[in-house]
Amino acid sequence: MPIPDFIVDLRRSIGTAPLWLSGVTAVIIRDDEVLLGRRSDNGRLAPISGIIEPGEEPATTAVREALEEANVQVEVERLAWVHTTPEITYPNGDRTAYLDLTFRCRYVSGDPYPADGEASEVFWHPLARLDELDDMPDDQKARVRAATSDEVAARFEA
Repeated sequence: MPIPDFIVDLRRSIGTAPLWLSGVTAVIIRDDEVLLGRRSDNGRLAPISGIIEPGEEPATTAVREALEEANVQVEVERLAWVHTTPEITYPNGDRTAYLDLTFRCRYVSGDPYPADGEASEVFWHPLARLDELDDMPDDQKARVRAATSDEVAARFEA
């Protein structure tokens, strides 16, 4: 997965010490399907996601990541869930925790394909069959459920 330049610069100073980063998950909906990608780094399924660049608005990040990772244009409809992830240790020893902002996005156009190499494949999957995906972590399924719920307000963890 490409690491943003600002993180590479930070890592030069702090090594593998924990970083607190902000990221987005773009749950992209088309009719009764969700766009999923198979991550190149671990082979697991997930919605499109990415790190917010310095000064970038989170909803803009969701739109940018959808285009960069999957070649699709989206419109952000609403913020669905705000939560933190447990700390992750990457194979190179870097440690990171994320404040994740999960957005419900409406598909606008584009033929999905793994545009930047962060995913080995991207495809539409029926929402009704989400629970059948054994290779999709529960936390990723929770993001899809939050974005596709009938709730109007965003979900916040207490």
